[in-house]
Amino acid sequence: MAEEKSKTALLKEKIMMTEPKGVKALSKEEIKKADDFCVGYRKFLDNSPIEREAVRYTVEMAKKAGFVEYDNEAEYKAGDKVYYINRDKAVALAVIGKNGVKDGARLAIAHIDSPRIDLKPNPLYEANNLAFFKTHYYGGLKKYQWTTLPLSLHGSIVKLDGTRVDVNWGDDENESCLCITDLLPHLAQEQVKQPLAKAIKGEDLNVLIGSRPYDTEDKESDLVKLNVMSILNEKYGICEGDFLSAELCLIPTFKSRDIGFDRSMIGGYGHDDKVCAYPAIMAALDIENPEKTCITYLTDKEEIGSDGNTGMQSDFLRFFIYDLAKQDGIEGYRALSKSTCLSADVNAAFDPTYASAYEANNSSYINNGVVISKYTGHGGKYDTSEASAEFMGDIRRMLEKNDILWQVGELGKVDGGGGGTIAKYVANMNVDVVDLGVPVLSMHAPFEIVSKTDVYMAYRAFYAFFDFNS
Repeated sequence: MAEEKSKTALLKEKIMMTEPKGVKALSKEEIKKADDFCVGYRKFLDNSPIEREAVRYTVEMAKKAGFVEYDNEAEYKAGDKVYYINRDKAVALAVIGKNGVKDGARLAIAHIDSPRIDLKPNPLYEANNLAFFKTHYYGGLKKYQWTTLPLSLHGSIVKLDGTRVDVNWGDDENESCLCITDLLPHLAQEQVKQPLAKAIKGEDLNVLIGSRPYDTEDKESDLVKLNVMSILNEKYGICEGDFLSAELCLIPTFKSRDIGFDRSMIGGYGHDDKVCAYPAIMAALDIENPEKTCITYLTDKEEIGSDGNTGMQSDFLRFFIYDLAKQDGIEGYRALSKSTCLSADVNAAFDPTYASAYEANNSSYINNGVVISKYTGHGGKYDTSEASAEFMGDIRRMLEKNDILWQVGELGKVDGGGGGTIAKYVANMNVDVVDLGVPVLSMHAPFEIVSKTDVYMAYRAFYAFFDFNS
């Protein structure tokens, strides 16, 4: 006979929070769905390391799902699906709702840029019969993590005649790769005494790209540099001056891998923030006939402040919503004021190896589902927006109603951590917004780690948000 619960136990069950259910609460069928979902995610991750490539891959998926390019002169009806590209580095996917944007839109916004090593405008030089690229790192990274890695070159070059050449060198195993050198331990006595932030200087992130001189009997200078340039000229038809009008960066050559003997996690470059972008894309592709217009927006430049005409501080998304509102016969600002947004961005997963950096009760954990960050910023909540109690209540109810694993978390200790997302720029448009994303281990490293079940829960959360009637 089952033992009756005490009054204390019943009261505790009624008013106290329970431990997050975590992956142990999922059935084998649900875990299988997560694993299957992540097959597509890994393909996206491997094919979308930089913004232009992410936009191209996203648009290909969208077209296959019936999306057409947006035309601001066209009339759209409920159920229509459109994509809208901003300068090849940001893209919006919209599914027109039964009520259009009269009652606001549902927004899921992720960023598709990640920390990396960019080339300087004049990158190519030769020293001691070796050829190098000079670089300028992009975003918040630990510089020492980028030395002695196999690197590939990605990006675009616009030549003097106006033609654009897309570059992808080093990802194929049969191709050569590039590398940033480091000092051997035998000669690094002074280097290892430096703090990690100073052991490798930004100006020392020089990329080794060649060592053989151009085949000539002429006694010219910089023949190794000339040989490299002749190879690039033959493959891409460019000259050295074309670097002045180029967007080129270096990223790790390795592809994503399953992690752990149980294959429960994924390691790869660019989880921040592709791991939120892909679930938000798939939610937009899968939603049918929503009440409100649903928009997944993939933006650029988040890692360096969201500035520029492809970053979240651009008016691109605002103007897009204004155009949709005009079709519905209302003012754009009214549509925005009624809109709600999930800022689809990651948070730091608790790492027991570095437990002292976290506050355990307010951290997110691998395999406990999506993490909601009520606010980000740093110190005394500087540089943040904070979701209202009402909007937090709406999102809690949505997640619970749909049996989605979720948790809350901050980014480290109050005075030790902090970071930012695009949420504050959305809030500045008078939109209710909260951060919701996937917890990540080794964030901003060249090889980050996420849980497959958390990725799948992110998809379920974005889909439920688009389908939510509150």
